[in-house]
Formats: sequence, structure tokens, C-alpha cells
Amino acid sequence: MHIKKQRLLTPGPTPLYPPALHAMMASDMHHRTEDFRKAYRSCLADLKEVMGTSGDVLMFCSSGTGVMDATVSNLFSRGEKVIVCVAGKFGERWAEIAKAYGLDANVITVPYGQVVTPAQVQEALAKEPATKGVFIQASETSTGAAHDVRAMAAAIAKTPAIFVVDAITGLGTMPLDIDGWGLDVVIGGSQKAFMIPPGLAFLSLSPKAWKLSETSTLPHFYFNFKKEKKSGDAGESSWTPSTALILAMAEALRYVKSLGMSKLVENAQLLAEATRAAVQRLGLELFAAASPGSSVTAVKAPAGMDSGVIVKEFRNRFGAIIANGQGSMKGQIFRIAHLGYFDFADLFAVVAGLEIILNANGYKVAYGTGVAAVQELYERVAVQPQTVNA
Repeated sequence: MHIKKQRLLTPGPTPLYPPALHAMMASDMHHRTEDFRKAYRSCLADLKEVMGTSGDVLMFCSSGTGVMDATVSNLFSRGEKVIVCVAGKFGERWAEIAKAYGLDANVITVPYGQVVTPAQVQEALAKEPATKGVFIQASETSTGAAHDVRAMAAAIAKTPAIFVVDAITGLGTMPLDIDGWGLDVVIGGSQKAFMIPPGLAFLSLSPKAWKLSETSTLPHFYFNFKKEKKSGDAGESSWTPSTALILAMAEALRYVKSLGMSKLVENAQLLAEATRAAVQRLGLELFAAASPGSSVTAVKAPAGMDSGVIVKEFRNRFGAIIANGQGSMKGQIFRIAHLGYFDFADLFAVVAGLEIILNANGYKVAYGTGVAAVQELYERVAVQPQTVNA
């Protein structure tokens, strides 16, 4: 009651992996030395491994949005036709970037909480065979919904267009077979499932995507894929990097490799499943119920209650930071994250806190109702039956 540990329960930044923080303390090294080159090469190689691709992986010191921007400026030309799928705040960002660079974008928009379907993408491609690219969020974090990336990829692969996937919250929370499904560009960020502070972004590039870089005429300088590929092959970044973040990333990737990317995904999926069960048992309604993702669960606030009240109560009572809705959903939904360094003990506490907050604000629930749902799922998947010796 008197001591409150701050807890990040947002879909980015996420809780930090302690050994990665310790690794940052060794950042007083020059970035043009062999010691640093070793760490940089390790990051690039391990990113390829955990992402599961044989294609090139590039890394930049920026937010994920920087690499979204760079993908357009390095692979496309003004006036080229593209399809942008918008199902929330981050889909809107793709549309804004496409507009900023003068692309001719066919924007497929669905209401918040819904997803763009593979059939809609296929229909749009059939109507415009000259389409050069399709942009999507694997996980639309603003609403808690997840797109059917695999089915979309199958449709896009039959055309000359490339498939550009913002997987900043998709990596580590949902299966993404980059090479097997034909995902041409897959973008990730450090502050999500990779458990380190914001500031690093990375992407994988297929040969089909690289081919577009040969014809792109849009201007770029700092975010130069060809230059970064050449530098990366030599074990360096093109520009002065954040040595601290790269050392942290190298450590976090070692942890992900030891755990296994599939286990990291499973962890997020189980926490999301338990959260959905808990809030529904409390009588609350899921926001993206038809296509829920595993990076974050979006929940509608009780009737007559602003979701901002729940967000504020988590901070004031427990020092915990959850996310409000974004854009038009602000005040209507709250979001609880599951990606990266989260475990079931975190979720027990979150749901117990939510029960207290709901009761304190006039929405009466029986204590332990939601927590029991989480416990039941944990027991089903993690508690081994005891063997009794005869």
C-alpha cells in the first residue's frame, strides 16, 4: 500500500529483461572496434535465427516507425500504386506515410476492432494488377486485433506486389513464417517482445523486396537499405549506433534463443487466452472479439465508465501502467499487454487489481472471480499431476 513498484503493462515499452540491462553497462566501447563488431554481427545473425528467415536483416537506431518510413522510401517511387490496410491507429500510420511520399494508395478501411480480410486484399489486387505493394499490421495493437497474414500472403505471392508487414508487436506473439509464407518485408522493434528499451528497429527483406530497391526513386539518406546492407556485412552500422541498446539486444536475443521463439509466442498466447477468460468472467466485453491477437487484449470499459478511470486507478493504486484506447477508442477501451517479459504471476496481480478497481468505482464483482479463470488456465497447462509412490 505504501510501496508501489512501477509495472509496465503496456504493449510497448514492455518490462525489461534484467541481464539485458546489465549488458548495457558495458557500452563504453567504440563502435568501430572488433569488440563491438562481434556484438553487432551477433545481433544480426541471431535476429535472422529467431525471426526464422534466410533473407537479409537490417537494423537501425530508430523507433519502428522509422523503419516503416524507410521501407517506403527505399522500395517505392512517387505515384506507384499500393494497397494499405487500415484497421486501427497503426494502419492509419501506413496510410499517412504512403501519402507523405506521394504513393497512389488504395486504402482499405474497416472499423476499429475489425480486421481487413484476405478476400478484400485479393479483390483489390485483382482490380489493380499494377499494385507494387500491400501494407498491413500483423497485430493492430490499438485494437487488440490480429490479421490473417498467412492467407493474405498466399494471395499476394501470386502477383508482382510485395507484402510489407508491420510485425512490431506481431513478432514474438504470433506465428510468422517469413520465408514459408512469402512475407517480403517484416518489421520489428526492440521495446516489444524483445524486452529492451525503445530505440532499435529492424526488418527482414526478401529477394522480391530487394528487387524493388533497384527501381525506387524516392529520396533517402540516413535510412539507406543498400548502404546498411554493405555496412552490416562488414559487422558495422552505417552511422553511429546506440552501443548500449545493441549490447542489450544481443543479450535479449540469447535469451530468446535459449527459450525458443515458439515458446515466446506460446507464452503470449496463453496469457492472452487467460486474460480474455478472466475479463469475460467479470462480465466485461472484449473489443476485438472476432479476431483477437496475443500482443494485447482490448477490453470495453463498463457502461458509463470512462476507460481512462481504470488506467488512472491502476497507476495511482498499484503503480501499474496499462494502456488506454487510441484515436476514437480513447475513453472506451483499456488494453493489457502480454508480449515479452510477462509471466502468469504478473497476470494474477493485474486481474486482482482490476477486480479491486472495478468494485471501487461502482462495478461490483466477486473478488477472485477473474483471478480464478487465470488460475484454472495455468493449472491446465502448467501444473503437472503429482506421482504417488506405491
